[in-house]
Amino acid sequence: MTSTTSLSKAERRRLKVAEQEAARRRAERRRRLIRGGVIALATLVLVSIVVLLATRGDDAGGEAPASAPTVGGDLHTVTSIESALFVGGHDAVAVSHDDGQSWQQVDSLDGADAMGWAVTPDAVLVGGHPGLFRSTDDGATFSQVSDVSFTDVHALGGTGTTVYLASPEAGLLASVDGGESWEVRNAEAGRSFMGTLLVDPRDPQRLIAPDMSGALAVSTDGGSSWESLGGPQGAMAADWNPTNPDQIVAVGMDGAARTTDGGATWQDFDVPNGTSAIAYTDEGKALFAAVLQGEQAFTYRSIDDGVTWTATAS
Repeated sequence: MTSTTSLSKAERRRLKVAEQEAARRRAERRRRLIRGGVIALATLVLVSIVVLLATRGDDAGGEAPASAPTVGGDLHTVTSIESALFVGGHDAVAVSHDDGQSWQQVDSLDGADAMGWAVTPDAVLVGGHPGLFRSTDDGATFSQVSDVSFTDVHALGGTGTTVYLASPEAGLLASVDGGESWEVRNAEAGRSFMGTLLVDPRDPQRLIAPDMSGALAVSTDGGSSWESLGGPQGAMAADWNPTNPDQIVAVGMDGAARTTDGGATWQDFDVPNGTSAIAYTDEGKALFAAVLQGEQAFTYRSIDDGVTWTATAS
């Protein structure tokens, strides 16, 4: 290397400037490396957070299922009919034949806004904003019932050939021939009823309705008169254990509740966060809850009477 003592003053000045420029470039490279490392670390943290949020379940239900069906902006019903589990919302209905592990859309109920269900010896009936729908192939396909004078069926239920429906247009109607013909039982009652009506198989004159304007309502004279049964306010869904009709669970705007004495007393009931529909299986061995996230219906299953809940799919 050339000694600085043999360089002129001007050359020494140029050498000093070059050394300063080299030092500046080295410092700039170090800064770029540091910035790149920070960005990479931040990206890794962000990805980790996204993955954590995507896989984290809610507090009551555990891991959220990935194969949830799309039902639209509202989720009204979950119901168990023999070996099939249905969920219904504003835009669509889906069915599962493996306890909610996988789902298929019921195309014939697109736009039906399924709000209540009834099973007769010959058919499965569904009510919604467009009116009444009937299936004669065990719920595989449905067609709209055209020979009725009402639409907007917000509540529906039955046992045997006795079926009841509630409409904000027509009040409370009843059929004793499986839904072939209807008569008005109370033109004022039932206008705020919602969901599946519970009709006592031991006494078809006794029925229970979720009432959005209050709690549960009960009739013992076939829907002609009603009184409050209690339960959560703003009731949206209810079901009873088919092996013990005195055990009823209900979901409302202020949470969920359960009675084991036919409505004489009620206790708070833990369900997955956001539950808007609930139903027992036909044999009473399991309880299903449905939660709307976005436009998808996520279902959870309990086999210990609501003590613990498990996502039906993962």
